[in-house]
Amino acid sequence: MPPMRAISFELDGQVVAGEAEPRRLLSDFLREEFHTSRLHVGCEQGVCGACTVLIDGDAVRSCLVLAVEVEGRSLQTFRGLCSSEGVQLLIASVIERGGVQCGYCTPGIVTALHAALRDGPAFGSVDEVRELLDGHLCRCTGYEGLVQAILSFGAEEAVASCRVDPVAS
Repeated sequence: MPPMRAISFELDGQVVAGEAEPRRLLSDFLREEFHTSRLHVGCEQGVCGACTVLIDGDAVRSCLVLAVEVEGRSLQTFRGLCSSEGVQLLIASVIERGGVQCGYCTPGIVTALHAALRDGPAFGSVDEVRELLDGHLCRCTGYEGLVQAILSFGAEEAVASCRVDPVAS
């Protein structure tokens, strides 16, 4: 059995620590050690986007990152983002427009959208939205509700609330 390595990082606004084998995936580590049940694992190959988290503000597939790589970094999950007004507005828009059925893919999609909206202007076209969604698999909705929700979310005040989003504690 490989030796365990101590890891300390910020998770959804709180400094946490644990131990992981050097080859342990971040997705497994977060789900098993910190019970991040809204972090879904689908393909375990980085294709489906269900396990998307923010590491130092960047959207990353947690199934492609080793747990030891987050040492000293800031990590946000969907759970941590849910307390922000901007993310709540985005989720409401997705629900209102039928962008959610089973909900398995939703946390990863919303996390990636949050990162994209935080760093730039609202999406201006269907093609821009579809490009972002291209890395996420949803087997229920056909994406049309998600596309409409994202386009309707373009109100400047909603986008701004994603940019100044406080980290949930």
